[in-house]
Amino acid sequence: MRRNVHTFGSLIDDGTLSVTDGYRAKNVELGGDGLLFLRAGHVTDTHINFEGVDRFSKALAPKLEDKTSRPGDVAVTTKGNSTGRTTFVTEDMPTFVYSPHLSRWRSLDHDILCPGFLRYWSRGREFVEQLHGMMVSTDMAPYLSLRDQRLLRIMLPTIDEQRAIASVLGSLDDKIELNRRMNHTLEQMAAAIFKAWFVDFEPVRAKASGATSFPSMPQPAFDALPTTFVNSELGPIPDGWEVKPFSDCVTIWSGGTPKRSESSFWGGDIPWYSVKDAPSESDAWVIDTSEKITQEGLDGSAAKLLPIGTTIISARGTVGTLALTAIPMAMNQSCYGLEGVAGAGSYLTYWRTRQAVDLLRQRSHGSVFDTITRDTFDGVPIVTAPPAVLSAFDKVVEGSMHLMKQSGTESRILAETRDALLPKLLSGEVRVESIVIEEALA
Repeated sequence: MRRNVHTFGSLIDDGTLSVTDGYRAKNVELGGDGLLFLRAGHVTDTHINFEGVDRFSKALAPKLEDKTSRPGDVAVTTKGNSTGRTTFVTEDMPTFVYSPHLSRWRSLDHDILCPGFLRYWSRGREFVEQLHGMMVSTDMAPYLSLRDQRLLRIMLPTIDEQRAIASVLGSLDDKIELNRRMNHTLEQMAAAIFKAWFVDFEPVRAKASGATSFPSMPQPAFDALPTTFVNSELGPIPDGWEVKPFSDCVTIWSGGTPKRSESSFWGGDIPWYSVKDAPSESDAWVIDTSEKITQEGLDGSAAKLLPIGTTIISARGTVGTLALTAIPMAMNQSCYGLEGVAGAGSYLTYWRTRQAVDLLRQRSHGSVFDTITRDTFDGVPIVTAPPAVLSAFDKVVEGSMHLMKQSGTESRILAETRDALLPKLLSGEVRVESIVIEEALA
C-alpha cells in the first residue's frame, strides 16, 4: 500500500489541514445562554462530557467563530497530565468553543485527508510516540505547543484506504457510543424510580390522594403502602418507615492488596479492582479490571472475593466513586464493598449509596486526604421501608440494570476489537477487506 509522509506543517501550508488553539475567555464573557465553552477537563478517553459546561453570551458568537467546533474536528488536550487525550466532534454534538488547553485539528480537503482517518491516527502509535518526545514541562505540567504540532509527521495512505479505515473503526465506535447513550438513559430511569419511591415518596402521596395504583410500582407493594406521614429527623416520612444509620442497612467488606514482591500473587484470573477501574456513573457496572491476582494472592492477603452485585465505594483519594460488580472480584484496601441486608437487594443498595455519596463526602475524615471510615457510615441516616417495598424496587429495575451490564460487556468487546485493529490498519499490516469488517462487527 502506497503511503506518503507529510508533516502537519506542510499540510497546513498547502491548505489541507487547519490547526489552532482555543479561545482565552474572560470570566465576564461567561454565564450566558449562547455557545458552550469546552475545557480540557470535559474531554474524556471515550467522549465529550457536556455536563456543567459554561456558556458564552449569544452576542459573542461572531467573535468566537474561528474557535468554534465543526463536525469532523479532532480535539486534542495540550496541557497537564491529560496532554494528548483526543476526541472527535460528531454531527449530533452541540456546537462549542475550544478553550486554550485544547487544540483543534480540522481537515480542509477531504480528498487528501479524511477527518475520520485523522481521528484514529490521533489514537495510534505514530502520534503517541511523537507526542512523548515533544511534551515539555511548563510549571511542572506537560505541554504540547502549536509550534511542536507543526512538526508532527503523518503517513497517509490513499484517500480510499483512509476512508475505509475510518469506516471500519468508526462503525465500532458508533456502536460503543450508542451503548453509552442507552446506558445513560437506563441509568436515569432507574434513578428516577429510586427518587420517586424513597426520596419524594410519590407512591405514598398518590395513595394518600386516593390513587389505587402507581405506574412504576407493582400492585402488591403499592397495596402495602401507608396513607399517612410521621415526623422524623429527616422530615416527614411514610408511617411505618424508619430512619436508620447507613451502616445498619449494609454489610461492609474491606479490601486488601497482595504483596507486590510475590510474583505468584499476580497475573492470575481473579479481577482485582482499584478506583482506576471505576466505570462512569451512567455505566454503573465494572466489567473487568486492569490487574488480576491469583488464588494464592487472594488467600495470602486481606482481599476478599466479592459476589456479583456488590457495590464498591472508594474510601480514599477520589472519595465516593462507585461501581457495581458484574463478575466476582476482589478490591484493594482503599475501597469498601457494600451488600444490602433486611430485604435490600443489590440494586437498591447501589442507588442508596449513590444518594448518600454527597453526605459521605461531607463527613469524610482527614486534613490531608479525605477518607471514609466505617464510622462514617454510622453517621449517615437513610430512610428505609418494609422489606416488601425494598425487594420490589430490585424487581422493577432489574431489566434496566441487566441491559446496562449487557451493553457494557458488549462495548468492552467492541473496544478490544477496535484497539486490536487500529495499529494494524494504520501501519498497513492489515488491509481493509470485507471479511475484516464482518469480523469486527460480528
